[in-house]
Amino acid sequence: MLDPIVVGKVIQKSREKRGLSQDVVSGLAGIGRTHLSAIERGERKPTLDTFYRLALALDMPPSTLLQQIEAAVEATNQ
Repeated sequence: MLDPIVVGKVIQKSREKRGLSQDVVSGLAGIGRTHLSAIERGERKPTLDTFYRLALALDMPPSTLLQQIEAAVEATNQ
């Protein structure tokens, strides 16, 4: 099962790596900052549409973001 906390941490790490604030990423993705914050904390699961928009806001293909999440899940399960 996909852990929303792992998903959120990967999104947060990607955002911080690029030096972007939640305000900037949420604005680029067209979602509220509190929504992004809840996703990063693992309190909410992004829909496929939101996931796609977040990846683009982070300037990466959605497939790359998904690969990073898959790697984090595998590392967590070891």
